[in-house]
Amino acid sequence: MGEMIGDLVMPGDIIKITTEKPKEKIVLGPGLRRDGDIVYSCKAGVLKKRTTIYYVDTRGENVVGIITQKAGDIFKVDIGASDQAALPYLAFEGASKRNRPDVQIGDIVFAKLLIASKDMEPELVCVDSLGKKGKLGVLGPDGMLFTCSLSLVRKILSPNNPFFEAFAKEQPYEIAVGMNGRIWIKARSVKETIALANAILAAEYTSNDQIQKLCDNIAQTVFINY
Repeated sequence: MGEMIGDLVMPGDIIKITTEKPKEKIVLGPGLRRDGDIVYSCKAGVLKKRTTIYYVDTRGENVVGIITQKAGDIFKVDIGASDQAALPYLAFEGASKRNRPDVQIGDIVFAKLLIASKDMEPELVCVDSLGKKGKLGVLGPDGMLFTCSLSLVRKILSPNNPFFEAFAKEQPYEIAVGMNGRIWIKARSVKETIALANAILAAEYTSNDQIQKLCDNIAQTVFINY
């Protein structure tokens, strides 16, 4: 399968490179490798192109991870990659040497990928460029965490997809969607949370025109008697 510019790619995906000029020199940047005449992605991210340079961009993407270890001033986070990511305790809003964030092993965090390179350990932050947490940080313990395909993540985050808006009309919920294929969600009850998670997974094979019908069906069977 040939991926296009702007697509999310995973390690092992075949990248289709086309040029307008037959003799144009193509340069493979970070995240891409060549095996004979075939170009592969060697990390997850967004396929981008700058002039004649093709590369996989992972910086600045939001991910959902699990705190696995405290190591000095660093939290180790499982983000589903081959290496665990580092999350400095100072990478939280208002954190200082005297005011450390209340983060425990097993906590789920919504963070931004600051560094992603095959030669360096991935690094996360839970603040934006202004030092504010916004929607980043530790997620509640009573939500549900599940994994999905990157194509589904791209689909539900598309501005043209009515999924989240349609469900918000039925009931309130909180959600964090990571570009690493992990989603955390919390509704008013366990039953509704599971229903929403199943609906999100079903949305991968549902056209945008059918999203509203999917939401209505879930609402009639789960939310109407709340």
